[in-house]
Amino acid sequence: MIITRPRDWARIKANLAEVGAEKVFLMGCGQCATVASTGGEKEILQAKAAIEATGRTVTGWAVGEVACHSGGTKLEARKHVGDISDADAVVVLACGAGVQTVADSVSKPVFPGLESVFLGNVVRHGVFEERCQMCGDCVLDKTAGICPVTTCPKGLLNGPCGGMWGGMCEVLTDRECAHVRIQRRLTEQGRGRGRATLEPKDFSKKLKPGSVNLREKKGTSAGGGRDE
Repeated sequence: MIITRPRDWARIKANLAEVGAEKVFLMGCGQCATVASTGGEKEILQAKAAIEATGRTVTGWAVGEVACHSGGTKLEARKHVGDISDADAVVVLACGAGVQTVADSVSKPVFPGLESVFLGNVVRHGVFEERCQMCGDCVLDKTAGICPVTTCPKGLLNGPCGGMWGGMCEVLTDRECAHVRIQRRLTEQGRGRGRATLEPKDFSKKLKPGSVNLREKKGTSAGGGRDE
């Protein structure tokens, strides 16, 4: 899931002031932002109160099922077309993908109310960890399902840095070194000896913007090339 955090409130107010917005519509997300407690109904109502405290009017609000789903967001916008038409701007409490989807669905200026931080694993309720950077050149088959690019603060591929001591990370001192974890798991699985050195990451496989079209027999791959 996409982990988000609240955007600086002064920046949001500045955005609204730039377009002279006195009336605002709020849009949240029923998936990632709701789970992360940044863009669900509770947070939308908090944002509503904060905006009204500035003397502005909130014409309405909605928390769609998935903000980044184009069809669903357009349907949600149609449900609230009157409130959106009355607004001077829309503030979206969702990830950047959700903000862009809303901007494609309405004609009013759209501003983000959150910052997209990372792609996160849900460890337990309210606890999230970044474990994947979606690099397009995955090495998890070689590293026992632990990504060194993400879980090592220095992004080292082939072993710990000189600062590792007693198996603990030099940067995140309360955590085990990612490469210690990788080596232990490989050893436990009988794969620990003779692991080949990993080649430098091929960042050309992470071309932007990525696109996948499952409707085509040979759709455009996430790396920007063609599927073979």
